[in-house]
Order: sequence, then C-alpha cells, then structure tokens
Amino acid sequence: MKVSTKGRYAIRLMIDIGIQNNGYVRLKDVARRQEISIKYLEQIVGSLQKSGLLLSSRGAHGGYRLSKEPNDYTIGEILGATEGSIAPVNCLDDDKNNCARLNICSTIKFWEGLNDVINEYLNSHTLGELMEIEKNIKEKNIDYNI
Repeated sequence: MKVSTKGRYAIRLMIDIGIQNNGYVRLKDVARRQEISIKYLEQIVGSLQKSGLLLSSRGAHGGYRLSKEPNDYTIGEILGATEGSIAPVNCLDDDKNNCARLNICSTIKFWEGLNDVINEYLNSHTLGELMEIEKNIKEKNIDYNI
C-alpha cells in the first residue's frame, strides 16, 4: 500500500480548511498556503465533495468548508474518498473476496490481517487530531505523538 500525492494532499487540504474555521475557504488561498497547484486541488475537492466530506458555495464569499466537525472525520475516510481502496492486495479491494484461489490461498489470512491493521490505524485517527498537530507546529510547540 502506498498513499498517492492525491491522498496526502487531500489530508493537507482538509486540515487547512478545518483550521481556517471562518466559513468558506477559497481554494486559491489553500493552494498558496499548502504550495499545491490549484488545478490539482480542484480534482481533489471534487472527490471530497462527491463523498460528502466538503461543502461548497459560489460567489464572493464562496469556497469550501467541512461538512461536519473535524473529530468526526477519520483519516481512513478521507483517504477512501480520494484513493479508493487502500487494501494491500487486489483481492481485498471489495467487500466480498472473489478471488478464484481464495479456498486454496495460503497467504489470505496474512493479507487480511495486514488489511485490518491498516484500516484500524487509519480509522483510529481523526482530522481533528491532525489539526491539533498542525496548530502545535505553527506555534513551535511541536508534539508529534499520535
């Protein structure tokens, strides 16, 4: 499993929008602060909006905002919206394993265990936690304990 730049940038985008906490946030401001292309961010917000993680508004005071409280988002949920499956092997991509070798596979339990560990970790951390870390970094009171 390797998280792409799309997934990593989605998390940074969500942290940035959450920290602003002043209504709707313009994408060009996020692009400037995060040093990410606005074109790339436009692709990412499309996935996040489609998944219901971001709300948008048009107009002079438009932009994007979180659809729920930061602690109500898991990192797994954000990555799932942008990355799709994060399973370590293809046969675990869907809810039901349809692999033709499932009944004779000597490694499936290993892969299922790894998949469980990954998902448990990603779903045990919230956007709110990462926002707190970001705030501490900005205040030079760095604490990376997760």
